[in-house]
This record gives sequence, C-alpha cells and structure tokens, in this order.
Amino acid sequence: MALDFAAGCIGGAAGVLVGHPFDTVKMRVRDLQPLHGWVRLQVQNIDKPLYRGTYHCFQSIIHQESIFGLYKGIGSPMMGLTFINAIVFGVQGNAMRMLSKDTPLNQFLAGAAAGAIQCIICCPMELAKTRMQMQGTGEKKSSRKMYKNSLDCLVRIYKKEGIRGINRGMLTTIIRETPGFGVYFLSYDVLTRSLGCEADDLYIIPKLLFAGGMSGIASWLSTYPVDVIKSRLQADGVGGVNKYNGIMDCMHQSWQREGWRFFTRGLTSTLLRAFPVNATTFATVTLFLMYMRNDGGVKDCEPEHQPVQQTQLQTTSL
Repeated sequence: MALDFAAGCIGGAAGVLVGHPFDTVKMRVRDLQPLHGWVRLQVQNIDKPLYRGTYHCFQSIIHQESIFGLYKGIGSPMMGLTFINAIVFGVQGNAMRMLSKDTPLNQFLAGAAAGAIQCIICCPMELAKTRMQMQGTGEKKSSRKMYKNSLDCLVRIYKKEGIRGINRGMLTTIIRETPGFGVYFLSYDVLTRSLGCEADDLYIIPKLLFAGGMSGIASWLSTYPVDVIKSRLQADGVGGVNKYNGIMDCMHQSWQREGWRFFTRGLTSTLLRAFPVNATTFATVTLFLMYMRNDGGVKDCEPEHQPVQQTQLQTTSL
C-alpha cells in the first residue's frame, strides 16, 4: 500500500506537468467568454468565441499571458494527487483481493469502485482548478484576482456557499468517474494482456506508453459528454450570476443553443492530452514499481491472487 502510494504520487505529478497545459486549453473553448485552454474551449461563449480552436487557444494564451498562463490552477491538482492516488490504488487493490479473481470484469468493477470513492477529493479539486483557470483570462498580469490560490478559492467558495458550494458538480463527477475508471482499468487489463507486457521484455517501455495512452483515450471517450456538463456547472456562478438550475437544465440550455455538438466541445484537446498524460503516468508508475520490487526486494504490495507481471503494471490518473 505504501509503495503504491509513492508510485501514484510520482506518476501523477509527472502526468500533471505534461497534461495541465492541455487541460487549460480544453476549458477555454466550452462556455464562458474569458477563459483558458480545454477548460476554456469547453466554457467559452458560443456567440462570441474567443478562440478558433485548440492551436489558436494555445497560441493566444502564450502570447497574452506568457507560458505560465498554461499552468494556471495547477496547484489544486498537484495538492490533490497524493490523496487521489492513495484512494484509487488502495480501493482498487483491496477490491481485487475481495473479488479474488483477476478477470476483466473484476478489473472494471474494482476500477469503478475506486473512481467513485475518490470523487470526494476529485470534485472540490477540479472546482478550484476550473475557477483558477478562468480568472485573468487574456491578461499577462491580472490586475484583479478573485482567488490567490487553489486553497483560497475553496475557502472563499465555502464561506459564500457552504459545503454544497465546494461540492458543486459532485453528481456529475461521480457519473463520470465511476464508469471512467472502470473502463480505464478494463482497457488497461486487455491491452497489457494482448501486448504481453512482461518485466523482462525489451520493448516494455513502448508497450507501457501505448497501453497507458490508449486506456486514457478509451476512458475519456466513454464519459466525455458528462465532463462537459460538469465543467459548465462548476464554472457557473462566477461573477455572481447562475445560468443553470441543475444537470438537466444545463443540458437543455446547451442543447437549445448549440445542438448535439456541445457534447464534444474540447474533445480534440482532451484526447490530445489523454494519451501523453496517461502514457507518462503509466510508464512512470510502472518503472518505479518494477525497480522497487526487483531491486529493492519489495514484494508485500502485490495482491496475493494476482501474478507479478499483471499487477506491477497497474496505474491510474485519467
């Protein structure tokens, strides 16, 4: 458990450093006017779009806000990584022990259980990240910042809206994360079995990168429409005005204004991010565990019912 915790932290940190700029771009092309990246792609105003696409969004952020603009809001995911990875690895490992058989179905069920439980940390963390990414859009030096950092963001939301405020988007997060982690572990299990990922394989690193990257893509494709709704609900209320009354109202308004395409806003950027992030996280965690287990002699982290070559390749972080 301690080894999984350490590996998850290291791999998750590597994944965040690689993927956060893409995540910023995703948000900026979705529903509100002044935003950053994927998050910005998902929340920008459809009537007056600030960005023409993923590349233009990257270009604009760097030009207007410098390279550091791509890393706004990174404090929140970095702070949450330790807890999230500990929960995911712990729950998934114990669930597999309880299920006793290492089958694709059990991998899905164990992953789904881990995904659901880690939402307790994931939801507030992503709320803070979204709000941080939204402030100071289009400015190299923000003249007025609503939040000093991710923690300050959550404190201010709590003072204004209470527990309900910092858990805004919790239901959609659970709906996204539960099947998402299930699909991730299932895809991972199928791919590593098919590729024959053995510890002594000369091509183990390319296989790990491919398996991790494709598992991340499969997971996002399975839950992306829910992620769009979640982002819009968490971004709602900034500036004191609420546009949506809930999940169904958000879907109804978005569908009326944008049609079915709103479900895919920012998808290109998300998939571009999913492969390198999950490939990096997967390879980092795996190589760390392989080194510790083979050279350091650590054996007690393996579930007793699973072969070493299967369990030592486990990782998470969508």
